[in-house]
Amino acid sequence: AALTVRFLTRRFIGEYGDMEFIYSHNLTVDGREILLHIWDVPNSQEQAEDGSSEEKRIQWADSFVLVYSICDRASFNVLPLKIQFIKAAKEGQSQEKVPIVIVGNKRDLHHQRVVSSEEGRLLALSLDCGFYEVSAAE
Repeated sequence: AALTVRFLTRRFIGEYGDMEFIYSHNLTVDGREILLHIWDVPNSQEQAEDGSSEEKRIQWADSFVLVYSICDRASFNVLPLKIQFIKAAKEGQSQEKVPIVIVGNKRDLHHQRVVSSEEGRLLALSLDCGFYEVSAAE
């Protein structure tokens, strides 16, 4: 949520509850106006739900940004299964590759890092995804 709000408002808010939100945002890319709809789901909520809710979100979306904390190994470890689930649901219907980006957040907390940048890059490479490390706070 912090990363989404930072993207939309350019402000950082550090604490969020485990609430799901859909945001709409106009963006100009290469001179074209684009309307984005962002369905932001906390990881803790995804784990508590059944597969049909997650399947609904996957069918709704055109692309995916999966965010983990570089300070939380568990948030990183769930990514391969999530990505396989997304690819099976989206690519099984068509031959098009689904755009997926893995984002390591909290780069500013390097002293608490438990997931290396190299691990993130290698995971993204092995699953044919994009990769970035960022800091929502910075």
